[in-house]
Amino acid sequence: MTEDELDRLLDKLTLRAKVRLLTGATTWRTPAEPDVGLRELVMSDGPAGVRGESWDERRTALLLPSASALAATWDVDLVERLGALLAAEARRKGVHVVLAPNLNLHRSPLGGRHFECFSEDPVLTSRVGVALIRGIQSRGVAATAKHFVANDSETDRLTVDVRAGERALREVYLAPFEAAVAAGVQVVMAGYNSVNGTTMTASPLLSDPLRSEWGFDGVVVSDWGAARTTHDTARSGLDLAMPGPESVWGEALAQAVEDGRVPESAVDGKVRRLLALADRAGVLGEPGEARPPARGGVRPRDARAQLRRAASAGTVLLANRGVLPLGPEVRTVAVVGAHAARTRTQGGGSAGVFPQHEVSVLEGLRALLRGRAGVVHAPGPCPDEPAPALDMDLCSDPRSGLPGVLLRMLDASGSELYAEHRNSGRQLEPHLVPGAHTVEISARLRPRVAGRWTLGIAGFGRMRLSLDERTLVEGEFARETDDPALVHVNPPVRSAEAWLAVGQDALLVARRELAPDTGRATVVSAAPPRPDASRAIAGAVRAAAEADAVVVVVGTTEHSESEGYDRSDLTLGATQNALVRAVAAANPRTVAVVNSGGPVELPWRDEVGALLLAWFPGQEGGGGLADVILGRAEPGGRLPTTWPVALADAPVTGTRPVAGRLEYTEGLHIGYRGWLRGRRAPAYWFGHGLGYTDWSYEELTGPREVAAGEPFTVRVGVRNTGPRAGREVVQVYLARPGSALEYPRRWLAGFAAVHAGPGATATASVTVPAAALRHWSVGDGGWRTEPGPCRVLAGRSAGDLPLDLGVEVRVRG
Repeated sequence: MTEDELDRLLDKLTLRAKVRLLTGATTWRTPAEPDVGLRELVMSDGPAGVRGESWDERRTALLLPSASALAATWDVDLVERLGALLAAEARRKGVHVVLAPNLNLHRSPLGGRHFECFSEDPVLTSRVGVALIRGIQSRGVAATAKHFVANDSETDRLTVDVRAGERALREVYLAPFEAAVAAGVQVVMAGYNSVNGTTMTASPLLSDPLRSEWGFDGVVVSDWGAARTTHDTARSGLDLAMPGPESVWGEALAQAVEDGRVPESAVDGKVRRLLALADRAGVLGEPGEARPPARGGVRPRDARAQLRRAASAGTVLLANRGVLPLGPEVRTVAVVGAHAARTRTQGGGSAGVFPQHEVSVLEGLRALLRGRAGVVHAPGPCPDEPAPALDMDLCSDPRSGLPGVLLRMLDASGSELYAEHRNSGRQLEPHLVPGAHTVEISARLRPRVAGRWTLGIAGFGRMRLSLDERTLVEGEFARETDDPALVHVNPPVRSAEAWLAVGQDALLVARRELAPDTGRATVVSAAPPRPDASRAIAGAVRAAAEADAVVVVVGTTEHSESEGYDRSDLTLGATQNALVRAVAAANPRTVAVVNSGGPVELPWRDEVGALLLAWFPGQEGGGGLADVILGRAEPGGRLPTTWPVALADAPVTGTRPVAGRLEYTEGLHIGYRGWLRGRRAPAYWFGHGLGYTDWSYEELTGPREVAAGEPFTVRVGVRNTGPRAGREVVQVYLARPGSALEYPRRWLAGFAAVHAGPGATATASVTVPAAALRHWSVGDGGWRTEPGPCRVLAGRSAGDLPLDLGVEVRVRG
């Protein structure tokens, strides 16, 4: 649509009609305007899957590996294909805008939402993020670069004021967003936080550099509820305040325009950008010309195969002492750990989806080893986490008898207004009907284990949980947070213990009164009696000692790693650590699998035969992990984030604001850059990862002189010195030793993957972009390139760079 056509549409709208378009009509939709042929624009969370407009376990979605797992692939072509898969899902669900990717960085290993972010490095984050954007937008769906900017931790995330230097902002935190804009991203989301004293929804950064310098002409949307004031946000580059229909804009914005406090031209610019986005999405046209979003999709079998390959490609082999892959001589495998049977496939928080199914590590190994080797599962100790929500395996609807629960809406007198069968006790958006006063979830429990069960209810306001009419929990539980992730997705659990017997069904009833500003999320949970930890470990040890090989799976929980809060430590807990050590001592052929979204401490890493990092691997994760363990697939991953031996060693651990401020005192030196500056060795460097073969780095060639402002290409020759074909990720870093300017000791400039058979050589061509040599000059207010010597380094990780090439940088004029 041309600018003249947009102007003609604008002329048809009154001021209040324009303003109405700038706030969501619902939680996930923008308003329609028949006078200009504008229909609703539908948005959905989407970093790991396209949930759609509702939290409903019956409306399932494909679940991708977590963002940290995608970055671990170091494979932009694969990530682009996965972006196209997200777009196909969006089209299937009638979604026009996917709220992904998350381009914030792993500044500290304690960041609670790192599973949803790609890496600690701006270059890797940029390249993987751009690949996902291209894939999503290749099918006519808009991608969203979020959360602009420096929204890198969760503690006090609604109010934190990040204090970051101008150079660090430009070279580190803004860099992935600049790359996203250059790639044509259509939407940018402004975060909750402030930067240098100004909330992001009113930040001058939305104008400069986002619009003026970078030329972004798309829509800037607020994070949900992040627009909290009227005049400064309206005068900023923010275009759309979500959700709706309540907003700080609306009539207050119209009045501000009429009073002269906000120019109408600012409103016109916002509406013009929104109309242009609607036109690209196919929801803008003459009245009566409704064009529904094009339907598209991928065959379920093909999608599952693609997600399984993605899980393998992101799996990082941290260490291997001749144990992997498991060969045909292995006749019995002990699969140990609660995470093996209930593998955590996604992170917690607003990005969660309901997958149609999930393949655990135990299921994946059983499927591949069927008819070849016996598989025994030893669950070991229970994870230290709240009880999970009721699922269909544990309970039935007391009215229909079907597996699941009965959800009812009651009026103030307790009379039923609405009832339906549901599959889960986790009801985040129970259906509202006029006169609704109370949410009730009831289920008939069918315990398979006798003992003292932990039963819980989660939500806010007045709640009651009863078992066979006996009250277990009752009280008024005030909402103590404004964080929408905690209010609407992960409310706190109130629990009690009760004795349940096998063969004796018990009726569990949870009631929660609806009240203003408390959301309506209601969750009912149940967990069986916890076995004695020492006995559970002893059982695992017996199984390990009797098996030819052991796969032990440990990891984080939704209680320890989730949106809404940062971690306080990196430990997996004494019990899980003891479990790994005990089974490794019982069987040297032990493979430890870590099921987490970000770094954890691994005090037993030198005691196991092999160590795999699975991340949150998505719905097909168990199959992909089994492929790697049994050698059907290469462990393709390389670390996107440096892993410390212990939290105390990490260069940046501060995520808690002081007096409302979070100081980014480390400047440019996050991740491996901080490790290099401190001259300390981590457990595993950024970029580290092994395959099932070995490589030698033989030659680095390239120009000896390069011109500032121009890219150049280097070539890295490598040889496969191992027994089988493989893939190697060749990484190229730059260094400016002896410079008067402050630089990191070295920084990633580019990478490329090569494949070769046993004994064969391959050459990786890596183009170093001009931007890799530039720095932001605060004094000049612009980008500059320093002349003089530069070192080009090549190797397998930030800590293993055997090849070195000297280059002279020339500045013309």
